[in-house]
Amino acid sequence: MSDKATIEIKGKTYEFPIIEGTENEVAIDIKNLRSSTEGVITLDPGYKNTGSCESAITFLDGEKGILRYRGYSIEELAEKANFLEVAFLLIFGELPTKEQLEKFHADIKAQSVVDEDVRKIVDAFPKSAHPMGVIASLTSALTAFNPSSVNVNSEEDMYKAIVKILGKFPVLVAWTFRKKNGLPLDYGDKNLGYVENILKMMFKQPNEDYLFNPIVINALDKLLILHADHEQNCSTSTVRIAGSSHVGLFASLSTGISALWGPLHGGANQAVLEMLEAIKEDGGDTEKYMAKAKDKEDPFRLMGFGHRVYKNFDPRAKIIKKAADEILNDLGVEDPILNIAKALEQEALKDPYFVDRKLYPNVDFYSGIIYRAMGIPTDMFTVMFALGRLPGWIAQWREMRLNNEPIGRPRQIYVGETLRSFKTIDKR
Repeated sequence: MSDKATIEIKGKTYEFPIIEGTENEVAIDIKNLRSSTEGVITLDPGYKNTGSCESAITFLDGEKGILRYRGYSIEELAEKANFLEVAFLLIFGELPTKEQLEKFHADIKAQSVVDEDVRKIVDAFPKSAHPMGVIASLTSALTAFNPSSVNVNSEEDMYKAIVKILGKFPVLVAWTFRKKNGLPLDYGDKNLGYVENILKMMFKQPNEDYLFNPIVINALDKLLILHADHEQNCSTSTVRIAGSSHVGLFASLSTGISALWGPLHGGANQAVLEMLEAIKEDGGDTEKYMAKAKDKEDPFRLMGFGHRVYKNFDPRAKIIKKAADEILNDLGVEDPILNIAKALEQEALKDPYFVDRKLYPNVDFYSGIIYRAMGIPTDMFTVMFALGRLPGWIAQWREMRLNNEPIGRPRQIYVGETLRSFKTIDKR
């Protein structure tokens, strides 16, 4: 392969370097395009063909159904690692030793106490507030209690900021959940594991002990791992571009949470359950809705099947399907919504229309089922997604700052009016 790409514009030829990644991804380096061509830029709505950075964190091949964190397959990590190990791997580049992991967890727990004034902010929200709006606001509010910016040239400062947000964010998630459900706010238990503590903070009733279910713990641990990073998606790119202005970590993360909220991104698992609710209200006839999904003239969309990145299968869905089956069997939940979900899954996995088009159930489909079975309300699903994605956002922010990447500043092609003369109001 030539190490140069040639572009001809209005009779003039320009050469640009070819960059090849470690997984043989190829890119044309056009950072000097505008300056060398006297103003020519590229136009790529949605940046579907534009690489915004070089990153060593996550490799994704949608055609082959591959997802790896720092070179480790998502399948192996989900089977053998826990969420904190994966968080450490994503952020710092290597799996932790036993001593490193113990210190990491201890440091996170030491930073898990949230200022009492934050509790007052939680109390100020009405119960009707959407949990994603609450968690975005609370994350942003942390900057008021931690006003000094992170010195990215200091490993100690960077580390302190990382363990601080990893310690406080689960508390904010649990408080958001408990506020919605009218429960007293819980500060957690330092004697518990990271995932166990999250579950206790969320679900412990004030008048009884919380009983841990290992199947529920395992399912949540796996879900958080599967959501931990996903390359340069909408929310991750938002975190990086916000952070490129040198705004602090907490403020950058709050922008990612807001981007994740959308139904085309993190809100997809919420959209799955809303679809299932609509099918139930219409009588629960899954065959009818499968037929509607196949009818090109019908506006109905089958949510949670297929993926805009994975053109073959979503590797995360294969992993979490097993956990979904286990949790439904163990909890013995009798729920018509979950029965509809299982019926749709079975029909899609055997219907040639869906099989031929590789429209398999994706991670949003199964995560919605698991959260529903665990007793997490639909509007909290995306908050749980954010909890899992937190270490990925941190890793991406850290990488961007350590690489001293320039401030994000996309260009545009102007298609408005050319120069016009101003008319006074009496002549308009």
